[in-house]
Amino acid sequence: MPNTRHTHWHRFGLALALCLLAGQASAWWDEAWGQRTRFTIDTTAQGVAVSEALADVAVPLRLHSGNFDFAAAQPDGRDLRVLAADDKTPLPFRVERFDAANELAVVWVKLPQLLPGSAANQVHVYAGNAKATAQPAADVLDGATRLAVAFDDAANQGADARGTLRAEAAITPETNALLAGGARLAGQALRWPAAEGLRVAAGAAVTVSLWLKPDDVNAGTLLAWGPLNIALNQGRLTARVVETALAGGEAAIGRWTQVALVLNGTQARLIVNGAEVAQATVATPELNAALSLGPGLQAAVDQLEVAAAARSNAWLLAAHAAQGSEGRLVQSVLEDAKGAGGGESPGYMGILVKNLTVDAWVVIIILGLMFVQAAWVLWFKMRYISRADSDNREFLDRFRAAKAELLALDQAGAHPHSSLYRLYAAGLRELRKRSVGQPGAAPLSGASLDAVKASVDADLVRESHKLNSQMVWLTIAISGGPFLGLLGTVVGVMITFAAIAAAGDVNVNAIAPGIAAALLATVAGLAVAIPALFGYNYLASRIKNISADMQIFVDEFITRVAEDYGAR
Repeated sequence: MPNTRHTHWHRFGLALALCLLAGQASAWWDEAWGQRTRFTIDTTAQGVAVSEALADVAVPLRLHSGNFDFAAAQPDGRDLRVLAADDKTPLPFRVERFDAANELAVVWVKLPQLLPGSAANQVHVYAGNAKATAQPAADVLDGATRLAVAFDDAANQGADARGTLRAEAAITPETNALLAGGARLAGQALRWPAAEGLRVAAGAAVTVSLWLKPDDVNAGTLLAWGPLNIALNQGRLTARVVETALAGGEAAIGRWTQVALVLNGTQARLIVNGAEVAQATVATPELNAALSLGPGLQAAVDQLEVAAAARSNAWLLAAHAAQGSEGRLVQSVLEDAKGAGGGESPGYMGILVKNLTVDAWVVIIILGLMFVQAAWVLWFKMRYISRADSDNREFLDRFRAAKAELLALDQAGAHPHSSLYRLYAAGLRELRKRSVGQPGAAPLSGASLDAVKASVDADLVRESHKLNSQMVWLTIAISGGPFLGLLGTVVGVMITFAAIAAAGDVNVNAIAPGIAAALLATVAGLAVAIPALFGYNYLASRIKNISADMQIFVDEFITRVAEDYGAR
């Protein structure tokens, strides 16, 4: 029994702790900030399976129109704040880029710990405070990092993130870079001079990594640092440590590839896109020379890093997945202060509506007016036709039951919605002009019957016009709605790609919301056309039946008049 009570208390305590943690996770850090983007670094198999715990990892978080409301934030991003999963602990961060016009930003955050096999690694990015002041950029690098060049400095000097080193000459910026900034290599080397901070003793550990997007894969030196060399030859990556060569992995034209060379003192490993492709036993030589990028190479490069540590495969895999554009490791959800208690997000439709461009709004408003017009026509015509059909049946029963009082049906009651009654009234007017049915009236001649029928036929045409009136609005909605929607989609996609090209960020997370919102115009066009199509076909069949009834009635009425009042 004591063991049972202990188990119950243990379960109760665990449940209470989980509830408290859930409450903390959903709490809002500061109500002065109106929006929060929750980033989840998923190290499970559903994200990117990281096999070991990592500490002090710098992760770039991409902000775009799908996960961040740039209109609510300050134009320069000075109100950005980054907090840990508990929503209490501020985290050091550095803004590499904040482009409110194109709605793109890259924020580097230092994670104290990245747990393996977990979807609970979370970071909160706050914004939406008009009174917030800017915070100085924090050092997000770990202690082992000796050089980190993001190529985002305004002077284009290839400055280290800590500001201690710069390239010897100005670099050519690459607008279409992997993250925010990048460098364009056109055969001339980028060179960082030898410095004490870059010195590596013989037998020590060192890791060199960078991103590459070649324009030519035939031959070229990617990196040269004293006895270390990484080159590209016929699309294959090769590394050399003194006289020891490592080869493996490929770099395709126009595709970003991460390359890393790791030396732990006695062994060298070549890592390509987070996967080890070659290794060799070799001692780390002393490195005390200038570091050069790209002599003889036509390519774009980004995020050069040198660390005085042998980065593990898990570290490099996490870096590759976080910095690359696949989007599997880092997932994000935009929240606002109203949904803070429940952790609610604006939902897919909210994201789509928020990302609609002006031209898409114009198209959707026009389609909305078309929908209202088509809906009104459907309601009006269905009401009109239903009343006409009902009155037609009532009058037709009276007409067919009448004998001697055939010409007196109008005196026993009118049928205001019956098209057959109006045809009968038209014929009756013509007959009364000729005194048909009056005492002493002459029988109708064949010419008079033809004149009466012509008058009734004329009213038949007018009744047909009434039945088909305003149906053209439905045909416009059916044929024009999808084309208008397609126009809005095409223009929206063009604007989205133009904005991405101008911003130089090809991350799919930045492209997807704009394209999805553009497709909303096509959905709106189909939403107008489909009900209009069904309603039009239904009304057309009802109108066809009433038109046939009118034609039959005219023949039946003229025949009975000829039999009862015509010349024999």
